[in-house]
Amino acid sequence: MMPHTMTERRTTLIGALLTSLGPISMSLYTPAMPTLVEAFATSESTIKLTLSFYFGGFAFAQLVAGPLADAFGRRLTTLLFLSIYLLGSLAAAFAPSVEWLLAGRLIQGIGASVGVTVSRAIVRDQFVGGEAARIMNMIGIMLAIGPAMAPTIGGFALAAFGWASIFFLMVGFGLASCLLVYLAMHETVVPNPRRAAPGPLVRAYVELAADARFVAAAFVMAGAVGALYAQATMLPFILIEKAGLTPTQFGLSMIMQSGAYFFGSIALRFFSRRHGGSVSVRAGLGMIGIGSLMIAASVHVLPPSFWSIMLPVAIYTFGIAFVSPHMTTAGMYPFPHIAGSASALMGFIQMGSGFLGGIAAALLGLPLPAFGIVVPVMGLISILSYLWFLAAVRRADRRAARR
Repeated sequence: MMPHTMTERRTTLIGALLTSLGPISMSLYTPAMPTLVEAFATSESTIKLTLSFYFGGFAFAQLVAGPLADAFGRRLTTLLFLSIYLLGSLAAAFAPSVEWLLAGRLIQGIGASVGVTVSRAIVRDQFVGGEAARIMNMIGIMLAIGPAMAPTIGGFALAAFGWASIFFLMVGFGLASCLLVYLAMHETVVPNPRRAAPGPLVRAYVELAADARFVAAAFVMAGAVGALYAQATMLPFILIEKAGLTPTQFGLSMIMQSGAYFFGSIALRFFSRRHGGSVSVRAGLGMIGIGSLMIAASVHVLPPSFWSIMLPVAIYTFGIAFVSPHMTTAGMYPFPHIAGSASALMGFIQMGSGFLGGIAAALLGLPLPAFGIVVPVMGLISILSYLWFLAAVRRADRRAARR
């Protein structure tokens, strides 16, 4: 671990901005999805693919962004990928056809992938244990604000200026991110170009994949956070077409989801001080389980409405806020020497889960039944993966005791 090159506050602010790049780019866009079906004279499934392309680019590019951040430094890699993000945003804003829109979203996802990868890495570079978990929790609190406001802003921009304005908002956010990184972000790792070579790169990922603690922690996050990404492909069509909300009302309704994460993160700060990280994770998984059961039941029993859909989503999301900080730091803790690669692989598994969840929803067809199946299954995956994580920790402790 390097000495602190940035204060805890600066690390938190930059980490929150970078982490929010991906979710904001998704949530700004979701109110426009039904409108884009008409604008490009295409089908719902094709417009859903724009999110899937974004997720796919985001997930796979992390596998490159992490090692590049280890090899050439966090700061230079971040600026490079933010430039790619800007290129994708401009391509989407000026898209003459749905094929160009798909390409723009793919490029955006590639560029945005650096955010979550580098934000976790700069925390791991400088802080460990409770201090790192506290920073990740604070990032979560700040992260909730942007995605909470983004669908509302996107809905208003769509109503006032049309769908292209949403992508111009992303251009502005990307430029602001570049400026902050250039002026305020300090390097937190000693660059080593050898880490980008195929041999060290493969060895790093093999080391991570061979550690059951890391893989289990990543799958806990995949089932929890991945569900948020997966349901983003379904909620616009359920709430706008089935529950009767306008795009602007849909944007406002997403405040309930982000607000649940925000208040969950606030509650965690007090809860974890008294009960610790492990109990906090179990409490969060309990709420994820309750939310999953409510989603499955409401879809099959109640007619779709704002409350029947969003109340279970809020409970699930509140639980995610309790799970994420501790599981992220626990999964990355054994790997300070390859923190960028560890962050990248964890993010890949997490985003890949959201991508596969969106694909599963598309294959199931109708958004409402898909929502009632895909999200509860992902909640179950998160809970079972935590049991796997506990078993892996016990095995690792026994091996350490025998040495």
